[in-house]
Amino acid sequence: MAAVPEGHTVHRVARQLALDLVGRPLAVSSPQGRFAAGAARLDGRTMTGATAVGKQLFCTFDTADVLRVHLGLYGAWDLYGDVSPLGDGERVRGSLGAPRVRPGSVMDAQPSTRRLRLGEDESEHATADDAWPPPPLGQVRVRLDSGPVVADLRGPSACEVLTADEAAAVRARLGPDPQDVADLDAAGEVVVERVTRRQVAVGQLLMDQSVVAGIGNIYRAELLFRARLDPWTPGRRVPAEVVRGIWRDWVVLLADGIRDGVMLTREDLDDAGRLAARHDPTLRHWVYGRGGLPCRVCGTPVVVEEMATRKLYRCPVCQV
Repeated sequence: MAAVPEGHTVHRVARQLALDLVGRPLAVSSPQGRFAAGAARLDGRTMTGATAVGKQLFCTFDTADVLRVHLGLYGAWDLYGDVSPLGDGERVRGSLGAPRVRPGSVMDAQPSTRRLRLGEDESEHATADDAWPPPPLGQVRVRLDSGPVVADLRGPSACEVLTADEAAAVRARLGPDPQDVADLDAAGEVVVERVTRRQVAVGQLLMDQSVVAGIGNIYRAELLFRARLDPWTPGRRVPAEVVRGIWRDWVVLLADGIRDGVMLTREDLDDAGRLAARHDPTLRHWVYGRGGLPCRVCGTPVVVEEMATRKLYRCPVCQV
């Protein structure tokens, strides 16, 4: 099963849209037809902001309308045209969201029709096409066209237009996101309170977006291993300082993921090891995806279990 896009990916989507669409009037359409009414409401309006909170994307318009998107398991954004680099000298690389990747090579800086896809996995590649604007690829729920750049959304679990008040209500139901809070320590105390008051397993609580926003199955497994904490421990039995440590770790891992575009969670790697892991997903994690393989610390086979319908990876020796 494909990995659901986690918080770092949605923040990268927001930053990409902020670079290439914010401040521009957009031609908005729904090639698939399922978002026709919402597209008509936004067509011709100017996008004024693009932000992420956890796994939710909020794009605001000059009418105060808000386009809310949740990519879910299969959602992805395809960007075409003169797509901006996201970081220091970083070139456009292929798909945003659950990035489904079309074969291609990293493009140079020359003007061209380029495709960037973000969404389903962690690879981002760019390809060149001749047609402009490009024909929709697959079932495109919504197309945002600024002229120089086209952004196509496919396969989201949620795509709707909200009023400002409705969007604020959605955001209020979400737990703290390290990238969306003014006071990290205060936000951490909110997470501590929401975890330690519950009898629910801590592994399940970390996936509850009302407790803390943005953590998915990969980050959940890795954060708990890095804390050497048994995922089945009831929240109320987890010491407050351990929860604070997990929050502080999440602050760092989320920032790293946004910067690098991959979930690289092993702190034991040197620079050469990190470079290798960027290109080889099997090197990136302590336990996630390693069911039956030896723990990288103690050698005990990593256990795969099910928690609330999702696969759970843990070391039965290190995580006690």
